Amino acid sequence: MPKFENTQLFGGWGRSPLSEASPMRSDEDAHAKMDDITKFIASAPNGAKILARGLGRSYGDAASCAGGYLSAREDFLDIFEFDPVNEELRASSGFSLDEIMRRLIPKGYFVHVTPGTRYVTLGGAIAADIHGKNHHKDGSFINHVKNFELITANSRLKVTPADPLFWATAGGMGMTGIITEATIRLKKIQTAYIKVTTQRTSNVSETIEKMQNLDDSYTYSVAWVDSLASGNSLGRSVITWGEHADEDELEPKLADHPLAYDPNIRLKAPDLAPGWLLNRTSIRVFNEAWYRKSPKDKVLFESIPSYFHPLDSVSDWNRLYGKTGFLQYQFQVPFGQEDTLISIIHKFSKNRTPSFLSVLKRFGPGSSGHLSFPQPGWTLALDIPIRTAGLSELLDGIDFQVAEAGGRVYFAKDSRLIPELVPMMYPRLDEWRGVVEQYDPDGIFISDLGRRLSLRNSLKIKANLVETLGAEIGKGPNL
Repeated sequence: MPKFENTQLFGGWGRSPLSEASPMRSDEDAHAKMDDITKFIASAPNGAKILARGLGRSYGDAASCAGGYLSAREDFLDIFEFDPVNEELRASSGFSLDEIMRRLIPKGYFVHVTPGTRYVTLGGAIAADIHGKNHHKDGSFINHVKNFELITANSRLKVTPADPLFWATAGGMGMTGIITEATIRLKKIQTAYIKVTTQRTSNVSETIEKMQNLDDSYTYSVAWVDSLASGNSLGRSVITWGEHADEDELEPKLADHPLAYDPNIRLKAPDLAPGWLLNRTSIRVFNEAWYRKSPKDKVLFESIPSYFHPLDSVSDWNRLYGKTGFLQYQFQVPFGQEDTLISIIHKFSKNRTPSFLSVLKRFGPGSSGHLSFPQPGWTLALDIPIRTAGLSELLDGIDFQVAEAGGRVYFAKDSRLIPELVPMMYPRLDEWRGVVEQYDPDGIFISDLGRRLSLRNSLKIKANLVETLGAEIGKGPNL
């Protein structure tokens, strides 16, 4: 049976909030450990709670389970089978995208979808149904998954897109069971470089217009947004569009080793960084320098780590926010709600909300995941120090504005949303609950996020109650 280490404090990448749980490890050999874990889950004591933690790179409380057991990724590192004929990879769920890329990019293969960090496990990529700079073209991660194996409360199943459980697990944030392995489709590439076209915009309206007109001509698209700019410069941005570079496009120095891939950690953030290091003044200076140094209209070649995962070059970069930590707030609003998007950016600017990294992207068609975050529209993500004055009230109001616009907040980044808004943001929530109830009637698989948002428990909330709650904080339906 699995063994348990002493209770430890766990949190997300934002360093807050924290809760205590017991790490769970199997001492069995590779062939027996899955049966070992399956038997433990099936015979878990009444009231026991279990969650797969992966690398813990979700920002809030999605990978925490207070008073419960957290499975370790080290138990899920046995299988790595690459099939070049079918361009597929079958791998254990504990392998990170970093490890997958290190093995397969030199062979000429790339994952179809990667977020802004390589340090997410294969299981976590499915559970959060991650998205990248190419969602408008290629959708989210689950769209490129052939099948996966899942340990539920009383069985071990191979799950395919024909099963409702497949779509309940995509975006289900680990609350359908423990993913043990998956088979994913890969993308053939000629080089480890991206051909990047960069343009600066003078404000958010110009940014929206350029992305609407040009995104469909590129595989990858993302805009860095200055959250502190105001007036005529509100939401000024730097847009980068990208395509995988062909070998004949590279300069001779790079063409000698076109698939060379060895991402390096250049810096390590100190654990004693003062909480005030990233504040309005320092971030305003950074934003100005970043905007000015970016070319107005230029094509360059960047390595895959530089384009997709720039922050991964700084080890433990979350420490730069100090011990109080930070939160990443990511929301989405549908196409046609551009005025809502601009209004929210204006609110961040008016509040002088410092964000070291503010990223705007366009989503294409969503997946069939019941709780998958992406749906057609705009998504904006901001990294904000928790110490920011007025932050709680500001985000509470924006939550209501997002919900009323038909948008939603991303569970993988969240640490503070109220449960009353979840059914508005995720209208398929009850459908998800119905599927999960079949495989986990006792609610064994739960996270702190799941508890906080009452995801496993139906909330009977009338629309006028939500309207009243919004009006009470002065940010209600009449915005």
